[in-house]
Amino acid sequence: MALSVSGGTVFTVLLICRLLESSLLNAEVKEGEILPPTIQRLMKGYNKYLRPFFDNGPVTVGMSLDIASIDTISEINMDYTATIFLRQRWTDERLVFEGNKSLSLDGRLVELLWVPDTFIVDSKKSFLHDITVENRLIRIFPNGTVLYALRITTTVACNMDLTKYPMDKQTCTLQLESWGYNINDVMFYWTRGNESVSGLDTLQLAQYTVEDHYTSVSEAIYETGRYPKLVFHFELKRSILYFILETYVPSSLLVVLSWVSFWISLSSVPARICIGVTTVLTMTTLMMGARTSLPNANCFIKAIDVYLGICFSFIFGALIEYAVAHFCTLTHSDAHMLMYGHHMHDFR
Repeated sequence: MALSVSGGTVFTVLLICRLLESSLLNAEVKEGEILPPTIQRLMKGYNKYLRPFFDNGPVTVGMSLDIASIDTISEINMDYTATIFLRQRWTDERLVFEGNKSLSLDGRLVELLWVPDTFIVDSKKSFLHDITVENRLIRIFPNGTVLYALRITTTVACNMDLTKYPMDKQTCTLQLESWGYNINDVMFYWTRGNESVSGLDTLQLAQYTVEDHYTSVSEAIYETGRYPKLVFHFELKRSILYFILETYVPSSLLVVLSWVSFWISLSSVPARICIGVTTVLTMTTLMMGARTSLPNANCFIKAIDVYLGICFSFIFGALIEYAVAHFCTLTHSDAHMLMYGHHMHDFR
């Protein structure tokens, strides 16, 4: 009785899968449109819910990337936004056909095929471009090799160490993993090693230059198992010229300006006070402006904070120096006048 119930359940599941596949195929092929005979033969009996080489070892998926652009790099959110072309290549023995030419299919037909469940690990927000159609490419080769390409824009988290800001270097990563298939089902690899990623040499970034990049292969270990993972590392070096012109040169000139008061007479109180207060307020504004592009809740001191703090100390010290000198002068003058008065009294 138990065997009968189990057999009936399996039959029901297979029937539902077959009906779903047929309905999807009918939905993709509109009225009046007929798939080419080669595609019809490949799709006959094809089950997209089963991976290639099912129960016969893992399927190997080769990947490559083309970095079209890195749009923004945010120190506040500690992430970067990039547009990439992700290309995946694997072999499906069920798609072998006779001939010597590949088949380039409409990207919408990818819904009829098995594809890897690849995802970007640290992605905060991603989307597939769909103008004028979904930017997907599917190509099948006679030996059953499938090329699947996507155009994606993604915002990826990047942990940054801003201790040496703005003379810092940041290493960001782009990690690709399989969502549901573990290493017993799917294996990932870079198709050409470090050369699998292209496009970085031609990128023009506002504040950074790409110093180095490389790829690595590893495994992600979770409670549910071990999953294949590919990691792309790239090192960014910040261009310091902007900060020299906008922060370092003005702050240095403010320090020199505050020292001008040393050559002004002690009796010129308004002039010296005006220079001292103006340089202090200007330096305060400059320090606040230097932090506008950084996270508000920082528990570490950055290199630019140390420099601006020293400049502020020099400027504030110049103001305090005049106050002390002026006070000592007045005290000495009062003592001199008092002594002069005593002498005059004794003389009389």
